[in-house]
Amino acid sequence: MITGERMAAVDENAAALGVTRKQLMESSGNAVARVVRRVVDPGARVAIVAGRGNNGGDAFVAARFLAEYDVTTLLLGRAETIGTAIARENWAALEAGEYDTREVTDSSAFSLPDADVIVDAMLGTGISGDLREPAATAARAIDEADATVVAVDVPSGFDADAGDHAENGVEADHVVTFHDEKPGMADLEAEVHVADIGIPAAAKRFVGPGDRRLARPDERGGRAFVIGGGPFTGAPALAAQAALRAGMDLSFVAAPASVTGEIQGYAPDLIVQPYESDVLTLEQVDDLVETAERYDDVVILGPGLGTAEETLEAARDFLDSYTGPAVVDADALSIVPEVETEATLVCTPNRTELVAMGGPETDVLRAATDEIEALAADLGHVVLAKGVDDVITDGERTRINRAGVPGLSVGGSGDTLAGIVAGLLEHADPFDAACAGAYVNGKAGERLAEEDGVGFLASDLLEAIPAALWGEDDE
Repeated sequence: MITGERMAAVDENAAALGVTRKQLMESSGNAVARVVRRVVDPGARVAIVAGRGNNGGDAFVAARFLAEYDVTTLLLGRAETIGTAIARENWAALEAGEYDTREVTDSSAFSLPDADVIVDAMLGTGISGDLREPAATAARAIDEADATVVAVDVPSGFDADAGDHAENGVEADHVVTFHDEKPGMADLEAEVHVADIGIPAAAKRFVGPGDRRLARPDERGGRAFVIGGGPFTGAPALAAQAALRAGMDLSFVAAPASVTGEIQGYAPDLIVQPYESDVLTLEQVDDLVETAERYDDVVILGPGLGTAEETLEAARDFLDSYTGPAVVDADALSIVPEVETEATLVCTPNRTELVAMGGPETDVLRAATDEIEALAADLGHVVLAKGVDDVITDGERTRINRAGVPGLSVGGSGDTLAGIVAGLLEHADPFDAACAGAYVNGKAGERLAEEDGVGFLASDLLEAIPAALWGEDDE
């Protein structure tokens, strides 16, 4: 089963793999035509009611595969307002081929031709709520008609993410849904046909640009709260700056007073909060938890923290008490298996840290996906295992990130990754944030490697993050 939102991401990933949306539309339209041929014999009358998006484009393709039928295609709106290039191309093909096509520009004058089958292609996934004009009038006419109704992907008015169906939505007899069934379809009084349209398994298995789009914010928002530093100062500064580059409003670093000046010196954009002592201890935990909870911060726990026993004890105590979202990295990772916490964690171990958490010892992470998935299931947290290829899993879903270059082995790139994930965790599901964060960090490295080879630094990644997150991949 797959949601409409996730399906859109898979489509985008497939396009990045070379299977274009135009190819998928051709396969989708063919699948719709096959179901129509199952429902009625050649010579039957077919009315296609199409919207101006790709759902309508699928139906335009279907019309070409129904040459042995009497087909009329009704477009709700003017052809010049069709929303995508590939849908416009398929409408133009119908016109050039002298198929029976009609533009409906006035919903009050909407009239269905007599038909044995009506193809509902008005609204696809991504549309929810009650239908508005002209779709509302068309849906009413479709439901009142004495014809078999075949819906394209979802019946118009059906929410492919929540599984809800609008009160004035189309009541279909058959639904031709693509790639996989959508949530809630089992409750429809319709026969659901799942059509394989040629999406590669890799589009679901490997993280791609669709995953990035799912997680990236539309506007700035949120606060990062980095708890790190003491023995090391660069790591918390990199993580905090990366969170800003990923869209957060503010980035705070809580660190020992002895090093706050050094951390502040890395960037004036950071807000550094000192505490007394040379390392994190139990005495600071209550204040840190209170601050993070009060401001709904996304915490980054671990960069530069050190491995002193009193510090690890404080990290345990923090996670025991904290209930919000957190990225756990570096020195703090070893205590995660010992802690029962209400916090929502994304853990970002490298191969050595993964072993310390109880994970597999392996040089090739993608060869141990089952073991890493089992670890995440045992922990109850998302694990983003960092390697040549990253493995991201929540214990049920597992994806592999192939974006990246050898230069990302430079020290500090894991800190930028933690900051990116925290920035996305403000807006996205933890698993989606982890997948997209790994992809963006990798793409930032790829952009730098084009000019600097393996000579770039983690601090260089900071400036490359926005383009890797909001820009388009270079083809």
